[in-house]
Amino acid sequence: MPISMSECSFSYRRRRPVLRDLSYTLPPGRTVLLGPNGAGKSTLLGLCASALRPGSGSVTYGGLSTGRRRALPAFRRRVAWMPQQVEQVPGLTARDQVAYAGWLKGMGRREAWREALQALERVELADRADDKVQELSGGQQRRVAVAQALVHDAEVLLLDEPTAGMDPRQRQVFHQILADLSKNVHIVLSTHDTSDIANSYDSVAVLLDGQVRFSGTVADFLSHASATATSDEQRAASAYQAFTEVDGAISW
Repeated sequence: MPISMSECSFSYRRRRPVLRDLSYTLPPGRTVLLGPNGAGKSTLLGLCASALRPGSGSVTYGGLSTGRRRALPAFRRRVAWMPQQVEQVPGLTARDQVAYAGWLKGMGRREAWREALQALERVELADRADDKVQELSGGQQRRVAVAQALVHDAEVLLLDEPTAGMDPRQRQVFHQILADLSKNVHIVLSTHDTSDIANSYDSVAVLLDGQVRFSGTVADFLSHASATATSDEQRAASAYQAFTEVDGAISW
């Protein structure tokens, strides 16, 4: 039951449209959304999360439309979003902050407190539940943010550049957590880093100038790499370059 965008357009304060008449259905499983800065990745995820409202077109999930105000609470319970910048509440512990996020989503205080610990367990931070968020490492703070998105048992998790600022070890741990979560949650993660594609995702989408240039399986994506690329990392970088340098949208 994927999120579908139908002929969506969006612009910021009457500027040039970031997205224009975009129709796209997010794949199931783990999907990486690639694109350079300014391609429209954050805007696409914001629309899919109902954080932004399209100027025209529609976004739907499971019969719920972001254009209907009464449907928004149910939509937001099923679709969770982690933006690039996640605000930390000074003085709160990891469990406090996750529980607070659940309360904002409409959970009762006791339920939010109970589920906060389970959400932290899912991101392997239960042992830091009582530590102040500001005392955690950058990678751990990003995992707390994922727990905030998961606390209300969402079905779809939208992550905007979640590995920014993480070192290779932190990224490895993070991707393993996503692999475990994807058994029950559909995940879409935006990035411009192609290094982890082969082992971490099921599908790839490439966004450029507000249009989806490619959408398909990881194997299909890597098949567009140059013959001179040998390792998975080189093939991913080569395939990405092929799509971002070609003129005109590619339909698959």
